[in-house]
Amino acid sequence: MSSTWSNWSGYVTAAPRLVASPADAGELGHLIRTAPGPVRVVGAGHSFTPLVKTQGTILSLEKMEGLVSHDAAKCQARVRAGTRLGSLMHILHGIGQGLPNMGDIDRQAIGGALGTATHGSGPTLGAYHTQLEAVRLVDGLGQVREFKRAGDQEAIHAIGVALGAFGVLSDVTLNNIATYRLRRRKWVLPVADMMRDFETMMSAHRSAEFYYIPFSGHVQFIASDVSENEPTARPPEEDEAGLRTLRRLRTGLAWLPSLRRLLIRGAVAKVPAEDYVQDWLNVYASDRQTRFNEMEYHLPFEDGPKALAEIIELTEKYFPEVYFPMEVRSVAPDHFWLSPFHDRLTCSIAIHHDAASDPLPFMRAAEPIFRKYGGRPHWGKMHSLKAAELKKLYPRWDDAMAVRRDLDPQNRLVSPYMAELFGIEQ
Repeated sequence: MSSTWSNWSGYVTAAPRLVASPADAGELGHLIRTAPGPVRVVGAGHSFTPLVKTQGTILSLEKMEGLVSHDAAKCQARVRAGTRLGSLMHILHGIGQGLPNMGDIDRQAIGGALGTATHGSGPTLGAYHTQLEAVRLVDGLGQVREFKRAGDQEAIHAIGVALGAFGVLSDVTLNNIATYRLRRRKWVLPVADMMRDFETMMSAHRSAEFYYIPFSGHVQFIASDVSENEPTARPPEEDEAGLRTLRRLRTGLAWLPSLRRLLIRGAVAKVPAEDYVQDWLNVYASDRQTRFNEMEYHLPFEDGPKALAEIIELTEKYFPEVYFPMEVRSVAPDHFWLSPFHDRLTCSIAIHHDAASDPLPFMRAAEPIFRKYGGRPHWGKMHSLKAAELKKLYPRWDDAMAVRRDLDPQNRLVSPYMAELFGIEQ
């Protein structure tokens, strides 16, 4: 295979000595023991931090995918860690099961989504890792280890969000729900109304999120609720066309920002509402073609509107090149030790920057706002925090690091970036 690698956006690149794709846990263990170190694992490359970057070995789980077994009575499914979410949706629907929630991208592998605490939206809905019933991984010594929620709950909480540094997932058992339908609605409203009614609107639906369109003064609100109605046609996706329009207005009217603002505001206010019912797997995901880099911080729920208002002010005053919408979601609290949602109801705010230009000035300017409100960064999205800052944000940090040392005593899975992130001396 190629000796070069890059993530989806092209921002993170690596030149490892080896890129390998094991077909099973046995091959995975052999590679962890013998391949050039440090050894890092990649799901689908949808992280924007250097989690995968190494000069040693990158392990791709692309051959370790598919359904292993399922239990209809318990609504559980055991799947291989390299299974992409897009495939997983169809696998589960085919056996009468469904993921309780999803984000809006289905290209990730389930192992990577678990390891970085990837999530959807809903104040009573947890991230993917909260579905874990059992975990089978290969540790840093190349040995297969298995943990089950019954009897190993502390271990599950320790390794459920592990950034590929506690071992490499082989397969996982997920607690799902019976397959279901969703009624999804989208409509536009002024951002001032959204801020005023933030708590009410975000809590009034099973799943709710919104996108603020920079320089528009408006948000697009999205609400999803379980429905027993017959499916109706999903409207054609207009997100990519909308991004192209926003980019053209940004570029063509850079010399006249007031006109740009007027045109964007008028266009967004006229976006038609949507209302349809579909099986769950036909609702959550969108086709993301325009490449971007992203920062997302997870804040105490009640601080979300204040932080967002400051991010909007910063963007519209100093960063006129930004045209990607800002995404705002909520996530239920959980007890996983390295989960950004540990023991608190969360408001997640994500900002994006076109991958064709340098994102760092914008991200560096926004990050202090997120940190001021006690934000925890998404593990797979851009941030500058290291071990000293992160330890203050996670009450079980030391416990998690102790488990990590037990699973990888020789630091085979620790790259220079991971060493800085976790405070590991090499």
